[in-house]
Amino acid sequence: MDTTTSRRVPLVMGIAVLVLLLDQATKFWAESALTGRAPIPVLGEFLQLRLLYNPGAAFSIGAGSTWIFTIVAAVAVVMLARYGMQPQTRLRAAALALMLGGATTHLLDRLFRPPGFARGHVVDFIDYNGWFVGNVADIALVCGAILLVLLSFTPTKQPAA
Repeated sequence: MDTTTSRRVPLVMGIAVLVLLLDQATKFWAESALTGRAPIPVLGEFLQLRLLYNPGAAFSIGAGSTWIFTIVAAVAVVMLARYGMQPQTRLRAAALALMLGGATTHLLDRLFRPPGFARGHVVDFIDYNGWFVGNVADIALVCGAILLVLLSFTPTKQPAA
């Protein structure tokens, strides 16, 4: 199994940049199409489009501590980038890349969106039956984390000596 770093860097960077671009493009769309509108049903009330600005973490936890989430996101980006560049399987690199892209785009929201630097709110617009409202970055983060957990149950082959 080839786990060379040089072959993983384009994979990791490509997936992370794709997640970042998709997330930011969909947030731009959501702000232009959903501002001031009632929720738009996609699958009845189970899945709706509803524009929200989240100052906190998941489920708006810690809404008064946005700057802490900015620091956490910055640390996560550095750690995921570091681990993503290390030799590993393609699937593990892809999982880390999904998480890197999601963490990076959340960091950019925190840094550059209103109400100000390092206090920005994350744009959320996918409402899951009223349980929570998320975005493309959240989907990438969850999928990457699930993939890492699933990969932890698979045996790894050791390279021949």
